[in-house]
Amino acid sequence: MPTRSDALALVQEWVDNEGLRKHLFAVEAAVRYYARKLGGDPEIWGLAGLLHDLDWEKHPDRHPLAAVDVLRQQGYPEEVVHAVLAHRPEFTGVEPATDLDRALYACDELCGLVYATCLMRPTGIDDLTPKSVVKKLKDRAFAAGVDRQQVARGVELIGLDQNEHIQNVIEGMREAAEVLGIRGVDLAR
Repeated sequence: MPTRSDALALVQEWVDNEGLRKHLFAVEAAVRYYARKLGGDPEIWGLAGLLHDLDWEKHPDRHPLAAVDVLRQQGYPEEVVHAVLAHRPEFTGVEPATDLDRALYACDELCGLVYATCLMRPTGIDDLTPKSVVKKLKDRAFAAGVDRQQVARGVELIGLDQNEHIQNVIEGMREAAEVLGIRGVDLAR
C-alpha cells in the first residue's frame, strides 16, 4: 500500500498552489481526527484527506476523476478512491456511504471556513471556538468560496450537532496548526 510519503510526493508533483496544499493538509488532519473518534484507520483516512483535491489545479473540469485514475494506478486502497469520488457526488454520482466518505465530505468545505476564520484572528486557532466559526458561516460575504450548503449537508452526514462537528474539525486542524501557519505566533509574524 502506498504510504503518506508516496502521497506527499504526488502532492508535490500535482499541486503548485500553496493555499491548496494547506487545504489538503487541513482536511487530512481533520479526517485523521475523525478516524480516531470513529475507529477508522488514521493512515488510510489521512490519505483520502490529503489526496482528495489532488487534480483540482490540473484538471478542474474532470475533478476528481483524474486523481482517481492515478490513485488506482498507484495501488491506493479502494476505500480511499471511493471517498475521493464521494466527496463530489454531484459530479461523480458516488454518494458518501462509509464513515470515511462522510468524514471527508463533512470536513472538506468546513476546513476552508475554519482556516479563513483563523487568519482573521490574532490568536489564530489557539483559542478558536465553534461560536466564532458559526458567526463566519452566517456571513456569506466571508470566505465566499465556501459552499455553505455542503457544510450543512456535511453536518447531516456526520450525524453530530453542528457545534460538535466544528469543534472536532478545529481539534483536528490544531494538530497541523504549525504546518498550516494558523497559530497565533505564526500570524504575529
